[in-house]
Amino acid sequence: MRINPPLVALSIGAFGIGVTEFAPMGMLPSIAADLGVSIPAAGLLVSAYAMGVLIGAPLMTLATVRVPRRYLLIGLMAIFALGNLMSAMATSYESLLVARIVTSLNHGAFFGVGSIVAASVVAPDKRAGAVAAMFMGLTLATIGGVPLATWFGELMGWRTAFWGIAALGLVAMVSLWFALPNLPLPKNDGVLAEIRVLGRGPVLSALALTVVGSAAMFTVFTYIAPILSHETHASTAFITGMLVLFGVGLTLGNMWGGKAADRSIDRTLVVSLVVLIAVLLAFSVLVRWPLPAAVAILVWGVASFALVPPLQMRVMEAAKDAPNLASAVNIGAFNFGNAIGAALGGAVINAGLGYPAISLAGAAMAALGLLMVLVFAWRARAGVAKAEYRVDAA
Repeated sequence: MRINPPLVALSIGAFGIGVTEFAPMGMLPSIAADLGVSIPAAGLLVSAYAMGVLIGAPLMTLATVRVPRRYLLIGLMAIFALGNLMSAMATSYESLLVARIVTSLNHGAFFGVGSIVAASVVAPDKRAGAVAAMFMGLTLATIGGVPLATWFGELMGWRTAFWGIAALGLVAMVSLWFALPNLPLPKNDGVLAEIRVLGRGPVLSALALTVVGSAAMFTVFTYIAPILSHETHASTAFITGMLVLFGVGLTLGNMWGGKAADRSIDRTLVVSLVVLIAVLLAFSVLVRWPLPAAVAILVWGVASFALVPPLQMRVMEAAKDAPNLASAVNIGAFNFGNAIGAALGGAVINAGLGYPAISLAGAAMAALGLLMVLVFAWRARAGVAKAEYRVDAA
């Protein structure tokens, strides 16, 4: 796909959101020490952000259903910049917690509305690729932005990292201002139409699949550092390298998933989930050796994020006559899946089953996702066949 200025601007915004979501995880010790709180308490800053995404996605989308898309996306990045400025100036744990919640409010609506805008500025047969191009900013954040922010935080203090992220928000606002066209508002019947569409069976099924697919990835990824430390006997440098390698896999998977989903959403989901199941099963054994573990982590990253463009497109197509709320809620569904995956992995650890068993639990979750895709596809074909039979009978 050739360079498309609106997609570049959207990906810059996605890059900033990716950095601000994940960078605090690497700065938790310094934040906890500076504010005089425990590591678990500092960890609640991450949970607060996730909850803000879950709550903010539907609220922000419904509240702005009549706002032109160009100005809405710029406004959402203004909230992003404000939240990070508040984080940079926070003088207490409580003020930083509020700042993180404010920052999170833009997340779901930006990716939800941004996905629709991205799909609207390209040809119909390139829509999934356009969505993937926007999400490319998120995957690139895991490779370069998050490590860089963490490094700045360690070198010059965690507040400096937030100042830098806030500046990135201003860059995204300027990019969106100059790159996005004045898109007409999609025709819909307002808030009630968005809510009605969200309650449809196909939309709810697509959202449920997003939760399961995301959970399959985060069941293992949440605990990747202790898994590598305990099973691979890896050094801190090796673990950092594996996180970057995983980010490379996410980027490659996002690119392939976008292109493949333009040909067939269901086929892309099936292939990605089959590979994800296989690599997670293999990882439970290969984790003992550094080189095979690294190869598995790369393939795991590819398979994990290859799911994202088709999952987002599935929801957008199921809710195509009023897609804004469903698309934004789907971003919340990704975060909900993250929480479920983390809880499932934690339950495996607490049960004393050992770190390799976490990978098996992730594979089981991916298998559930594969079963859902196959069942949904079968039901869709059965519905089409029934409709054709009724037409023929008439």
